Amino acid sequence: MLIMDAVLETYGTKDFALWPVADPPAGPLLALSGDLSPHELGTAMAVLTSYNKGSRERRAASPEDCVEQIRRLVATECIVAPGGLRLRDTATRVTVLPGCCNGLENWRDWLDLLDGGEPWLGHDPTPGVEHVAGAATVRLWPDGDDREGLPVSLPLAQLAVLLSSVREQLVGFLACVEEWTAQYAPRLTTAVVAKLSEDLAIGGPLQNNQG
Repeated sequence: MLIMDAVLETYGTKDFALWPVADPPAGPLLALSGDLSPHELGTAMAVLTSYNKGSRERRAASPEDCVEQIRRLVATECIVAPGGLRLRDTATRVTVLPGCCNGLENWRDWLDLLDGGEPWLGHDPTPGVEHVAGAATVRLWPDGDDREGLPVSLPLAQLAVLLSSVREQLVGFLACVEEWTAQYAPRLTTAVVAKLSEDLAIGGPLQNNQG
């Protein structure tokens, strides 16, 4: 069985102090969904606000500091979300992780696979993409420079279903963000949800970039 998740890198959030955050997950990737705990949601928002010109504050903060941190996220020209999509094969236990400098905001680039394209999935390691000749299947290697192990075989017929599940996860995440922001910056709630929905390409139907 193939499982695809939208994930954020959580480096640097351990000592974040503007609001409560969860202990860093093993990996350290945080899967986004509507099932995040309040502290996990705090971690996600710490990543997004800090990475996009916010403060990496380590001291106790006032409510005004929290609001300003969130306001900077809304004012960002285009949100960058370090992470991407994680693809797991539960049968072989092989996982393809997003590489360094990949961004969750580009998750729809996976649709390029339907046109024979090879979306960039980050580096160090750089996930490898291989279209199988004569078959509607793509092999995804955890590290394109090391192909001695097993790849994840992705039938292209399943791609739309997997990406739809990712979109559902992100829609659920947005609902959590709305509740969370209403607590820390209520006047910015609508703006935060709209900004994340637009910049992380959550709204709108799934279609390939040339479709």
